Amino acid sequence: MIKLLKYLKPYSGIILGVVALLFLQAICDLTLPDYMADIVNTGVMSGKISFIFKTGGTMLLITLLGTAASITVGYLASMTAAGVAHDLRSNLFKKVGHFTNAEFDKFSTASLITRTTNDITQVQTVLVMMIRLVFYAPIMGIGGVIKAISSSASMSWIIGVAVICLIGTIMILFSLVMPKFKMVQKLVDRLNLVTRENIEGMLVIRAFNTQKFELDRFDTANANLTSTNLYVNRVMTMMMPAMMLIMNLVTVIIVWVGAKQVSAFHMDIGDMMAYMQYAMQIIMAFLMMSMMFIMVPRAAVSADRIDEVLATKASILDPKQPVLFKESFEPTIEFHNVSFRYPGGQDYVLHNVNFCAKGGQTTAIIGSTGSGKSTLVNLIMRFYDVTSGEILIDGVDIRTVTRQTLRDKIGYVPQKSVLFSGSIKSNLLYGDKHSTMENLEKASSIAQATEFITSKEQGLDAIIAQGGTNVSGGQKQRLSIARALVKNAPIYLFDDSFSALDFKTDQKLRAALKNETGKSTILLVAQRVSTIMNAEQIIVMDKGHVVGLGTHSELLKNCEVYQEIAYSQLSEEELAT
Repeated sequence: MIKLLKYLKPYSGIILGVVALLFLQAICDLTLPDYMADIVNTGVMSGKISFIFKTGGTMLLITLLGTAASITVGYLASMTAAGVAHDLRSNLFKKVGHFTNAEFDKFSTASLITRTTNDITQVQTVLVMMIRLVFYAPIMGIGGVIKAISSSASMSWIIGVAVICLIGTIMILFSLVMPKFKMVQKLVDRLNLVTRENIEGMLVIRAFNTQKFELDRFDTANANLTSTNLYVNRVMTMMMPAMMLIMNLVTVIIVWVGAKQVSAFHMDIGDMMAYMQYAMQIIMAFLMMSMMFIMVPRAAVSADRIDEVLATKASILDPKQPVLFKESFEPTIEFHNVSFRYPGGQDYVLHNVNFCAKGGQTTAIIGSTGSGKSTLVNLIMRFYDVTSGEILIDGVDIRTVTRQTLRDKIGYVPQKSVLFSGSIKSNLLYGDKHSTMENLEKASSIAQATEFITSKEQGLDAIIAQGGTNVSGGQKQRLSIARALVKNAPIYLFDDSFSALDFKTDQKLRAALKNETGKSTILLVAQRVSTIMNAEQIIVMDKGHVVGLGTHSELLKNCEVYQEIAYSQLSEEELAT
């Protein structure tokens, strides 16, 4: 929680103003009992009506001044807390935007969403309370004690007993709920995770008739969160009755002791009433502080979770003195003795990989599931960095250039096609926001997406739902390919991007790619032999090793792994064509 207080620095001027207003409000509140005592002792007892009206008018003005200060403090506190929450959300989003795959492996998507929304809301709520109460409550408490003792030192023991009872009550309740507060946010994460999985996987759930299982899973997560919240709320509901009991007991004791002192002429009735007001103010101050004790623990947990993300250092950073690619850029990709293992992993998933993908050629990568094909693509994009060896583009180690410079040269189509809510046009413009309509239409044509785009009434302005749920898998892939082509990049990486296309569309798309991107380097990951047969170079992967390198015909003769894959998919006649 303390680490996040630095976000209050831009609002330090406002906070100083709030402190000044809180002092003014506290002085107003502490002054009123004195005036009330004067009304009783001087006005009522002596029958001076003019004094009563005059003093009452003064009390009314002080009350209005205190009320104005309170309203202003509330406004400034809300504005400050909202500003801090805005800054936290912005910084958290920027931080996550710079995360690599290694960091995403550490934080789940559901957890990051909870931290960006629910956790920041918890911090914002407690900031409003802290700004309003963290200064005001101590001033009222200390001021009330001083005023009470000065009013009647003989009854100060009543305040002492009340304070001890209040602190004891707060500490007991605090010790009971603190462990539960730490659990609540984790349970919110779990509920978000289950909900997200159910919504995204609804079709699969229905296909396998597992609605009952998923409902039970959701009910379990929901029940765990509910029971924990109920426990916390039940414990904290004891706070107000306990405080009210102490308050009423203190009132009774003050009246009982004060009445004896009044009858003995050691105290005036007005002073006893003022003393009672000071006691109430002290108890209210502790009540306000107890409210902070209720909210701060959960907010502290949330703040730690936010800080955990903000403090996470990205495993891949841009060099301090980056190298620039030459103006006469040559889109050649070279792997030199590249080995890789995932962060925290013990086993290597790539072993001593060597190959060169030249400009104007298509280099295809094929292999069984888990052989390391997609990992090669991720390394080129610097989603991960190599464990050993180096990857060169145009003779430059990609770790010596900035990630933005590197990715500006690459048109990337991921294995899982991702579309964003908006229109077809807005999704294509992700490739190049300054692209012309002519370029968008050309990219759509190459990707074989023109037919289904024109079949829609709004054409390129047709709406794409969140996650592209209103288009088929093949359409989603073609739009992803078109988006990459809009970039007109010298290098294209296709990570198993043709898997949802039929053979006819696949063939047309590859032919169009060859004609329109002839000077670019194309690295194509595929599962189907028919997709890669015409590639100038085919790399065969098996358990992280390059076990074959050559053309289709060469590999059919000398690579056993490629032969197994090829003959399992196509006949000898089809392979010979």
